[in-house]
Amino acid sequence: MKLEQLSIVNYKNIREAEIRFSPRVNCLVGNNGMGKTNLLDAIYYLSFCKSLSGLTDKQVVRHGEEFFMLNARYELNEQPEDIQCGYSLKGRKSFKRGGKEYKRLSNHIGLLPVVTLTPADSELIQGGSEERRRLMDQIISQFDKTYLDALIRYNSALQQRNSLLKQDPPCTDLTLYDVWEQQMDYYGQRIFEARRQFTEQFEPVFQEFYQQIAQDSEQVRLSYTSHFERGSLLPLLNEVRQRDLALGYTTRGIHKDELVMQLGDNLIRQVGSQGQNKTYLVGLKLAQFDYLCRQGLTTPILLLDDIFDRLDSRRVEQIIRLVASDRFGQIFITDTNREYLDRIIENVSGEYKLYTVEEGEYAEKE
Repeated sequence: MKLEQLSIVNYKNIREAEIRFSPRVNCLVGNNGMGKTNLLDAIYYLSFCKSLSGLTDKQVVRHGEEFFMLNARYELNEQPEDIQCGYSLKGRKSFKRGGKEYKRLSNHIGLLPVVTLTPADSELIQGGSEERRRLMDQIISQFDKTYLDALIRYNSALQQRNSLLKQDPPCTDLTLYDVWEQQMDYYGQRIFEARRQFTEQFEPVFQEFYQQIAQDSEQVRLSYTSHFERGSLLPLLNEVRQRDLALGYTTRGIHKDELVMQLGDNLIRQVGSQGQNKTYLVGLKLAQFDYLCRQGLTTPILLLDDIFDRLDSRRVEQIIRLVASDRFGQIFITDTNREYLDRIIENVSGEYKLYTVEEGEYAEKE
C-alpha cells in the first residue's frame, strides 16, 4: 500500500495543503510545533477514523474554523483507492471510500494499516495497563474483524453491568446480572484467545528487532496475563459481585488484562534507562509492522515521529540501517534537524522526498 497524495483543509494547524508523496521514504524536518506531527496525525486519521493524539473530532478542527476535510489517493493492491473524510461542527463525521459513505466506521478499520511511533508511546511502558491493552487491540483489530466485533460487544456488556452496579438503591435482580455477565464471558473468551495467540507469535519477532538495534546481550520479554487464565469468567464475577457493588464498577474481566513488558527479569519501567526504553518502543513498532505483514495484510505505512531522541549513536546507526533497508514499505519520518534524515536518504534505495515544515506549510526540498 502507498499513499500517493493528500489534500488537507483546516486540520489542526494546517489551513490548506496539497502534497504528493514518495512511495518509499518521506522525511519531514522543522522545529517543534510547526506541523510535522499533524501531518502524521492526518494520515493516521484516514486509517483509524480518529486522531492519533486522542483529541476529539471537534478539537482537531483548526481554531476559528467550522470544519476539516481530508482527501487521499492510495495505491492499494495495485489499484487506486480514494478515501475522503470530514467533520463539521454543525453536522457530523463523514467517511467515504470511492465516494460511498460507510454505514459503520468499524468496517473501514484494517483497510489502510499503519504503524506509528511517537513520543507519546512512552506511555506504553510508563502508563497504566489500558495503554498496553490498547496496543494489542489496535494490532489485532487491523486483521481480525471478529476480534473487533467481540471487543465492541464485550465493552457494551461491561458498560451495562457497571450501570447495574451503580444503581441506587443497588439492583438485586440476579437475572439482569446474568444476561450481561454471560456476554462478557462469551466475548471475553474470544478476546483472550486472540490476545494469547498474538503474544506468543509477536514476542520472538519483537526480540529479534530489539537485538538488532541494541547489539548487546540485553534480554527483553513480553508476557500476557488475564483473569481468563482460570477458565470461565462467570465464577469470578459471582465471587466479587458484592465487592463490585460497593465499588460501583467491575473488577474482573478482559478489561483488566496486562501485557507485561520486561527487561531481563524486571519490569522495564522500573529498571530501563531512557535509551533502553526507547529501544524497546522502536523494537515493538518495527515488530508490529513485520507482524501485520505476516498476517497477509497489505504492507502498512510506517509513521515515525522524533524516533532518534534519547538514543546513543550506536543504536541510531542500527535504526537508520533498518529503516533505510528494503524490509519496510512507505515510511514517513520526522526530526527537528536534517542530520539523521540526510543519513537515511544516503542509505535508502529508491525514491525519497524531503519536506521542510513551517506553520503548517510544507515545502519540498532537494
